Amino acid sequence: MFRSYLRLLLFTFGLLAGIQVPGLVKDYSQRVEAHLFESRQALDGFKQTAERFFKGDLQALVRHYRTSDDPVFLSDANSIESLLVRNQLLEDEWQALQGPWASRTWHVLVQADPQLRDETLDGYSYQILLKPEAIGWGVGAGFLLALLVESLLLGIGWVILGGRRRAVKESWR
Repeated sequence: MFRSYLRLLLFTFGLLAGIQVPGLVKDYSQRVEAHLFESRQALDGFKQTAERFFKGDLQALVRHYRTSDDPVFLSDANSIESLLVRNQLLEDEWQALQGPWASRTWHVLVQADPQLRDETLDGYSYQILLKPEAIGWGVGAGFLLALLVESLLLGIGWVILGGRRRAVKESWR
């Protein structure tokens, strides 16, 4: 009886944890998108300057600023370069989040930018989504957690008992 309740408890815990995955992926995607739009907007003025004087090449604009003796231009070159690096990181993250749901989920759980993932987790509020994707994740995670823990406990019991089976008493009543 205890095993049944433990199995049910593990399944419920896994279900509730698994149901969070699609919400976390969605929140991460929205955060990346917001930062990307902000990054693009921050570069707009520099892009216009690069269009006018360097045929749209922002790297040529940075090189021009770096060759200047003016400390303001040198400082701006560093700022533009920082914006370009950040923008490229966000563009790469955005592209990674445009694939199928499995690759998006894998990316967010394993390969996501640590700073963006931490921001997302800090602002994340637990939610119960009743979408097929969330329900699938929840049921799958619940089943997997219950199966793994029960198998682990049975394996430990088997090792402790030395592979012997307990004698089962049959009751005639």
